[in-house]
Amino acid sequence: MCDTCATDTTATSAVGVTDGITVTYSVEGMTCGHCVNSVSGEVGAIDGVTSVSVDLKAGTVTLSSTAPIAVDAVAKAVDEAGYRLVA
Repeated sequence: MCDTCATDTTATSAVGVTDGITVTYSVEGMTCGHCVNSVSGEVGAIDGVTSVSVDLKAGTVTLSSTAPIAVDAVAKAVDEAGYRLVA
């Protein structure tokens, strides 16, 4: 559980415009709105990402980009936020 806030299984976050390539990944460890915002911010900072949507209940992050984004870059961003990308 995230130490920043209480569990909120309905939290979602969407940032940006959805154009180009769209990919969804599973993320392990998210439990609240703070988790959603952390993942959204880190993944959204990846060069080329135009949109990020994090669904806490589903445990997913969906990103859109202008070009393919390396899975390693997404995994690193999710790790930086404090969570784990599930293969």
